[in-house]
Amino acid sequence: MAGSNGKQKTARDMILSLALIGIAAAVVYFLTIPHDDHAPDLKRVDYRVELLTARRAVSYPVAAPEGLPSTWKATSVRFQGGDSDRWHLGFQTPDGQYVQVEQSTQRPADFIDEASQGGSVTKQTEKIGDRAWTRCTGGRYDALVLRDTPGSTTVVAGTASFAELTKMAAALKMQ
Repeated sequence: MAGSNGKQKTARDMILSLALIGIAAAVVYFLTIPHDDHAPDLKRVDYRVELLTARRAVSYPVAAPEGLPSTWKATSVRFQGGDSDRWHLGFQTPDGQYVQVEQSTQRPADFIDEASQGGSVTKQTEKIGDRAWTRCTGGRYDALVLRDTPGSTTVVAGTASFAELTKMAAALKMQ
């Protein structure tokens, strides 16, 4: 009889130990691992210096927005001179979506594919200001494409709606 009591104690002790380990793991999980489902707060960048550099360096008029509300936050800027003279300006919209302005002297079909991340140019155009923009869909980003910029292609693309892409396109000033 003494032998069977020892086996029961051993099984009971093992179950209690596993329960304590599970409780400890749950405490560590809930207290130390962040569980924030919100996107991180992106830092606002000042793109004026890069914009001036790009406007001095390239032969085409470089696009940048003027008059957007302060709720549109510039989050990234890049100018890559060289073969394609590529200009990039990224924004976070008021509702947390992403919009980018891309310009390049690269071959238009390749550039549009890269900027929209796999999108296809449609036959749907819309007049924004005094320019005709063509819609691009089906890629990671929806996009508006402007081909009549002298010497370059301009793409406004992102996860934002076409209404917000249109707001960005309408705010662009080419200099």
